[in-house]
Amino acid sequence: MISAFNGLRDINTATILFRMVLAIICGGLIGIERSIKNRPAGFRTHVLIIIGATTASLIGHYIYLIMNLPTDMSRLPAQVITGLGFIGAGTIIVTGSRTVKGLTTAAGLWATGIVGLAIGSGFYEGAIVSTFMILFAEIVLGKIKIKRVKPFRCIINYQHKETLDHILRYCKDRNIAIKALQIEGETDESGVKVYSAFVTLQPNNEVDHDGFVRKLESFDNVINAVIR
Repeated sequence: MISAFNGLRDINTATILFRMVLAIICGGLIGIERSIKNRPAGFRTHVLIIIGATTASLIGHYIYLIMNLPTDMSRLPAQVITGLGFIGAGTIIVTGSRTVKGLTTAAGLWATGIVGLAIGSGFYEGAIVSTFMILFAEIVLGKIKIKRVKPFRCIINYQHKETLDHILRYCKDRNIAIKALQIEGETDESGVKVYSAFVTLQPNNEVDHDGFVRKLESFDNVINAVIR
């Protein structure tokens, strides 16, 4: 396969046209898969990304090899990689349920740009193999469902600061990670200091919320606990 492309690694009109066509094919295949799944970045976006990356790689080679200017051929491709990060970030959204969507599309855009850089540099073998690997990851691996336990937020009202230490230790012993913690304190009508802890918890396994609340309320000095 390597020898089959040897005549296409020089920079001339024919090889430039070949690289652009190959870029459209590779980017189009990835973009079609995203379009079918109705993702934010589809066919045209992926094609434009890979054409731009291919052109940037070609410019670096042209300036150094054809114009014989003292420059670093990798400078433009390096800037493309950085810029792709900003473009991909635009496809990532956080929904009202605090779940993140668009990460796969963002990663696909970044990977598509890298394929374009490979095509522009004449590394056709790597570009073609990478394209099929990207499609494999998005199509085949996308069918593998990994069950994830969602985090939940708990509000705990209690007296005495030491009480929260016992609660957090209880969570740690049961592999429930503390993702966020905010504590507020105020004095009630009887002059007793009451604390409210707003805790975001990430369990490793499904948790019986009712049982969890009952357990928290069984601790000394805990007034009540609510899960939201």
